[in-house]
Amino acid sequence: MKSIAFGQYYPANSPIHRMDPRAKVILTVLYIVCTFLCRNALCFAALVLSAILLTAVSHVPLRMILRSIRPLIMILTFTSLINIFMTKGEHLLTPSWEIPLWGTHVWRIRIFEEGLWTALFMILRIVVLLVGTSVLLSYTTTPIALTDALERLFAPLKKIKVPVHDIAMMTTIALRFIPTLMEETQRIMNAQKARGADFTSGGLIRRAKALLPVLIPLLVSAFNRAYELAAAMECRCYHGGEGRTRLKVLRLRFSDVFAVLLLIAFGTGIFFLNRLGIGYTMKG
Repeated sequence: MKSIAFGQYYPANSPIHRMDPRAKVILTVLYIVCTFLCRNALCFAALVLSAILLTAVSHVPLRMILRSIRPLIMILTFTSLINIFMTKGEHLLTPSWEIPLWGTHVWRIRIFEEGLWTALFMILRIVVLLVGTSVLLSYTTTPIALTDALERLFAPLKKIKVPVHDIAMMTTIALRFIPTLMEETQRIMNAQKARGADFTSGGLIRRAKALLPVLIPLLVSAFNRAYELAAAMECRCYHGGEGRTRLKVLRLRFSDVFAVLLLIAFGTGIFFLNRLGIGYTMKG
């Protein structure tokens, strides 16, 4: 449960921590675009190198970032197997294995070189996507700074009566309480295990039924926290974003603009590397 990256802030004095949160939101969006632009081996090598550099510059411990990847092991394994056995190509690596299903139907299993490359690229894309977004936002940006950044970026929508401040506040509160709810879930599960509950044995239906004693108290706890938070905000005379002042006024610096331009140049380089077609290139 502690491996969830969203909502966890790691205090440090790194260049990424000191950046304007608006620039970090823009960088995160651009970095996501760069991960999906990669199509060949050279581009993915550059993408992995960029994730390593981001981790080094952020001063976030490597074990903390690797721990956030742990919940994705099952997804990565399933995605890899699907791509290995379902991707067709021109370079066959194994003989055709025939598995009878029913009647005269036969499932032919063949592993192609293209399937291995595609599986590797998908794993790298998911891992780099998680590492990049975690380093640029979750671990280096406080929820309050993220709220201010989202509100300032979407400020033009106020002209068409969109409640930008309320949406930004709700999003930030939701991200902030993800680790809290995970810890609450772990405590409830430990309490149920002490009373003899079993969450690991049996089939899928039995495990789902065993989770009911966890979901009900978790739902009650979540509503209680929501009521307490609402009462605390009302006691502090919170009435939305109208007329609010800020202790820290956001100001874009030259380093923030330079970082955005650098990432745009990185994405442009990836686009042209795809056009060169060096190494294996994903189809589609």
